[in-house]
Amino acid sequence: MGNAFDVAGDRLQDSRATSLSCPSFQSPVTRVEILILPGVSEASLGLSLELLETANWLQRQAGRNAAFEITLSGAGSGAAGEAPELLVAPGLRVNGEVGGLDGRLSLPEGPARRRLDVAAEAGVPVASCGAGVFWLAAAGLLDGRRATTCWWLAGDFQRRFPAVDLRPDSNLVVDGPVTTAAAPLAQLDLMLTLVARHAGADLAQRCAARLLGTQRPAYGAYMASDFLAAADERLARAEAWAQERLGESFNVDDLAAAVGLTARTFARRLRRATGLSPVRFVQRLRVRQAVDLLQTTRLPLDEIAYRVGYSEPSTLRRLLRRDGAQGAREIRGQSAGLRS
Repeated sequence: MGNAFDVAGDRLQDSRATSLSCPSFQSPVTRVEILILPGVSEASLGLSLELLETANWLQRQAGRNAAFEITLSGAGSGAAGEAPELLVAPGLRVNGEVGGLDGRLSLPEGPARRRLDVAAEAGVPVASCGAGVFWLAAAGLLDGRRATTCWWLAGDFQRRFPAVDLRPDSNLVVDGPVTTAAAPLAQLDLMLTLVARHAGADLAQRCAARLLGTQRPAYGAYMASDFLAAADERLARAEAWAQERLGESFNVDDLAAAVGLTARTFARRLRRATGLSPVRFVQRLRVRQAVDLLQTTRLPLDEIAYRVGYSEPSTLRRLLRRDGAQGAREIRGQSAGLRS
């Protein structure tokens, strides 16, 4: 197997070879640059390409032009051209220990650094996950913004970048043009969010249905609100507002007022973008956060239920079963299997 850039380039070339008949008279294509950082996680890189290629394939199957024009830059690449319309930096390989990672988490001069500088100067929307978020912060792209990263790197991140409003308990954070996700495999959530924002919630939903299918029913149900809400800036802001208050009591009027909408307008826009009522939307957010805590901590279910806003663990158990046909034990077992 070649290096990450060679493998990704071969795969991208194969993908382009099947898209020559794509019609050119429909919606504009978003130019996406995938920035391959030193020490890139091949899994995170693969997920990035998988989502974008799937989105393009689904568009072609529907007789439409591709949604994304994909280029690669960074480690092992040649000189990159003008600033893209979206820059994605997949996560880095980390083993949970900060020691020995200084070289990988720093931002040396080189092609990757220059591409981040170009993005910063041009105001290009950027996205990364896990340890890759360190690079965005080092380039000054996160100053004064909310972001997330791997929870086990949160302390080191906060010491290095005090100007960033870090949210280590969040799986995914959208703050204006910057989208960050917590860990390398959270790249899937991040890419679905980006597909929704740049090519529409319907396409993101179809990507999720094709890639997640029936093998991971819980995953698709839990994560849907992230990328569907991102298709509407007000809804993305509402999600961020609610995410910060999941352990508190609030109603639809509070949520709508927080983003400058009436409850009726908020409900209509939410239904159009997600197919969910406001109550179901907030339930999805709470269940999604509970799943994240089940997968990344050993907290008991009653404590997790309290943290996401439910006084009775039985309520959370019922929602887990209803939305994903899985209980807390199955979710934790599935997560342990992925880590082994």
